Amino acid sequence: MNGCNRARWWRTGLLAVWLWGGYVAAFPQDPLEPPDQKNEAKKDEAKKDQPLPSPRRDSPKESKFESTIEANLPQVPPSILPDTVNGIDLACALRLAGVENPEILIARQRVVGAEAMRLAAFAQMLPNLNVGINYDAHTGPVQQSDGNILKVNREALYLGLGSGAIAAGTVNIPGVLWTGNPGGIVFDILAARQTVRVKQFDSLAVRNQIFLQVANGYMELLRAEGRRAVAMKNRDDAHVIARLTAANAAKGQRRDADANRAAAEYADRINYAVDAENQMLVASARLAALINVPPSIQLHGHDGWVVPTPIVPEPIPMRELLLIAINRRPELEARRAAIRVATNELRKAQILPFSPNVWGGLSSGTFGGGSNIASGLGFNESRFGNFAPRVDVDAVLYWTAQNMGLGNFAQIRFARSERRISELEFVRDLNMVRNDVARAYAGIHARFAQIKIAQDSVASAQKAYEEDYKRIITTDTGLPIELINSFRLLAQGRNNYLDAVVNYDESQFAMYVALGQPPASLLAREMPKDIVPPPELAPLLPGCTRTNGSGACSACNTCSPKN
Repeated sequence: MNGCNRARWWRTGLLAVWLWGGYVAAFPQDPLEPPDQKNEAKKDEAKKDQPLPSPRRDSPKESKFESTIEANLPQVPPSILPDTVNGIDLACALRLAGVENPEILIARQRVVGAEAMRLAAFAQMLPNLNVGINYDAHTGPVQQSDGNILKVNREALYLGLGSGAIAAGTVNIPGVLWTGNPGGIVFDILAARQTVRVKQFDSLAVRNQIFLQVANGYMELLRAEGRRAVAMKNRDDAHVIARLTAANAAKGQRRDADANRAAAEYADRINYAVDAENQMLVASARLAALINVPPSIQLHGHDGWVVPTPIVPEPIPMRELLLIAINRRPELEARRAAIRVATNELRKAQILPFSPNVWGGLSSGTFGGGSNIASGLGFNESRFGNFAPRVDVDAVLYWTAQNMGLGNFAQIRFARSERRISELEFVRDLNMVRNDVARAYAGIHARFAQIKIAQDSVASAQKAYEEDYKRIITTDTGLPIELINSFRLLAQGRNNYLDAVVNYDESQFAMYVALGQPPASLLAREMPKDIVPPPELAPLLPGCTRTNGSGACSACNTCSPKN
């Protein structure tokens, strides 16, 4: 009995030592000292920065099992994007639009046409110059003023300033001829000057609006590229969830419904990625149309994901912004000039009955000729001779009441109506400008608040997703539906953050244009890379490449670094 008791106690001691060693291996801290809470907090922070754990796949059997799981999941289709892309930044897009956009070029040509009409209006102050020659020959009877019939064979020749000198009359086409209404010409010149200003401000308005469309088109390209980056990240996360739930369902640890739900979510994320590529192609084509490049060129933004520096200082109240816009918007300046044009046209119509019409001419040349009658009176000169210098001066002034004054009255009423229309067009555009400023003002403040809200939402969703994922991996209490719900919130939060940033950009550009200035390519603060990965650089579009030392674009050779 004593030997048996000693053996039993020996076995009990070995078992206690083995259990104690296992406890020490599992919990290596000293039982006599309290745990260091600061070190534990540091360990927790370090764990947060570590990537999420992945299911272990060590043995060949596990690898074969994973291959089977992957084969049963939805498959990713090939990308629809072209293999080669051309990079472009906002500054280059604005330069190309200013050089190549047809709407801007058309507006500029209208300015050229208005300047030509202004020159023509000034030219009315100068006379016409006529140089010519005329030959007159008559054979047969003529009647004198007293009724006597004469048989005359005569010839005449005129050469010099003017033309149309026949018989005893003056030169019908004077060499220096000025004709017109002085009052009408003066107001035509004043109206033409204001018409040029109308076209110039209209051209600036078209430029600003096209540049705004280019800026928005560029931001939409960035939005599309950001959506694809977010869709790719969401697709990868959905793939991890689908693979995990499918593996657990195959092992009998989860329900098949959970695996099917995760697979459906993964399929949706694949579809979102394909749709994001479609949006990239569409956004690139729209921007290409604005800068007049072929849509077959796939454009790629080089600026990355950024938030513009506030171009308009935020402390400026709405009332002051409205005053700035009213004084600087080219649309309103064009309407003011149009009112002045209509006013000059009205004054012209009012002064026409009281301003004389003037017809004045000066001719100087050589004239000569002869006739059989002159030769019969004893002249020894030849029938075609007697050439000598000749000068003619003609001046005519007369006042006109068109259609007994009724035509002038109709012109006055029409001109007054045109001026009233111009005034109403100014009011219409004034309301448009106020609306643009108000919308941009509200958009800037709302989008700025949404950026912070979306950022906090992404952080909370990311934390919930990580906690649910770790619980699924490490314990049996985690539910796949909770993980999928957390993932959906995270995916939506990423898209919301991207939209808030891009919408803020567009609101800044809209405010800048609403105040009468073209969009600026003033960009700052990058978007967090953990939300949307930065885009990869691509070869620049040829129009964006600058030559060495000259600072000019190789496409148009007109841009400079100051632009």
